[in-house]
Amino acid sequence: QVLLVESGGGLVQAGGSLRLSCAASRRTFRTNTVGWFRQAPGKERQFVAAIRRTDSNIVYADSVKGRFTISRDNVKNAVYLQMNSLKPEDTAVYYCSAGSFGSSAAMSLGDLYDYWGQGTQVTVSS
Repeated sequence: QVLLVESGGGLVQAGGSLRLSCAASRRTFRTNTVGWFRQAPGKERQFVAAIRRTDSNIVYADSVKGRFTISRDNVKNAVYLQMNSLKPEDTAVYYCSAGSFGSSAAMSLGDLYDYWGQGTQVTVSS
């Protein structure tokens, strides 16, 4: 069983930055991709970004391109989401997930991920 733990959420003013971390309990040998998703109250879960360990392929949602950066540290078995120029509409619970993908297009599909963290709250005030 893979345990994913998110951290780094909090309250920030619009235009500010936060860095989220996702730590895996053990090396995810059977997964090659870590994704970030978010869910705001009353809204559907939304894909944010994903990174594939095998070839460093990265996919971003259009809504965060140019503002968010996903990266990984294989030694620490951690994935990070640097969020800059935050907007009130970025307010949500952010979830880390892990899965295996051969197709870049599939990396944005939350239903295909095998493991999920408990989430961390990000609140952006206007």
